[in-house]
Amino acid sequence: MMTIERIIRIVAGSLVLISLALGVSTSPVFISANFLWITVFVGANLFQSGFTGFCPLEVILKKFIR
Repeated sequence: MMTIERIIRIVAGSLVLISLALGVSTSPVFISANFLWITVFVGANLFQSGFTGFCPLEVILKKFIR
């Protein structure tokens, strides 16, 4: 069974990997270095979530699941 926590980890990991692939200039699918801001955003959200327990994606997922 997919829990909300597991979905959050999958989405966060996917966003980081995709944004790195699109944002690193040596990548074969490079588009723009601006995609690295997605990595910064996800990392910052994970960091603050560790301290506060608040995760915006968790709030969104709870509204869709219930």
